[in-house]
Amino acid sequence: MRRAPLAVRAPGVMCPPAAMWTVALVAMAMVLCAACGGGGRDADGSSIPASTLTVFAAASLRTTFTQLGAEFEEAHPGTTVSFSFAGSADLLTQLQGGAPADLFASADTANMERAAADQLVAGRAVPFAANRLEIAVPLDNPAQIASFADLARPGTRLVTCAPEVPCGAATQRVAAAAGVSLQPVSEESSVTDVLNKVQTGEADAGLVYVSDVKAAVGKVKGVSFPEARRAVNEYPIAVLAGSRQPQLAEQFLALVTGPRGREVLAGAGFTVPRPQ
Repeated sequence: MRRAPLAVRAPGVMCPPAAMWTVALVAMAMVLCAACGGGGRDADGSSIPASTLTVFAAASLRTTFTQLGAEFEEAHPGTTVSFSFAGSADLLTQLQGGAPADLFASADTANMERAAADQLVAGRAVPFAANRLEIAVPLDNPAQIASFADLARPGTRLVTCAPEVPCGAATQRVAAAAGVSLQPVSEESSVTDVLNKVQTGEADAGLVYVSDVKAAVGKVKGVSFPEARRAVNEYPIAVLAGSRQPQLAEQFLALVTGPRGREVLAGAGFTVPRPQ
């Protein structure tokens, strides 16, 4: 009776047992699944495709939109909301240059109108909030700023937004209406940059929004002034024509403009429109 030939092994090489082969195959399957992507499981166990919603939003919306984004992700398993916060003019420049995004939330109507003129907007932009200027000073208020006119005193280190930025345009309108000539030591590209210079003591005062002062409670002090009523900025939001997730984008817009969005925005110091 002939015996079956023995398997030939290279010297020093051990054949793994069947269990090790099973582990290897499982690991390989996990790698392949990860490469394919996935958004997890729904309540009924069905798989959910992964998706990313990209939102370009004015810097002054960072706190409120970050909160709403987290709530949106929780309500839409498998969805990630990715934000780009900056000055509205800078965001518009990026969109005009082809940057991919699903929604644009501007701190003024002017930049939204430019986006619409360039056919970047799908449908109609919806106003969802308004904001007015407030003076931010360090907690000890070293320059003793008590009014808008005080910002023009010689030696006052004032920081404002650049004129092309919504808060900068509002600053110019207020100054013109009040007949006050401002000489800022620095003009920043976003309202958060202005606030940062006040917080770090690089400025005696900065012109920001009411919502920014409220978000920085304990770090700066706010000085309100009646002239701010002459330059209230309206915030519009719109789904973009190049959106890769138009349905999700519409749902996020509905969150922002709906009851929950109004609640979060009002709590942060924004003025919100009355429900239709």
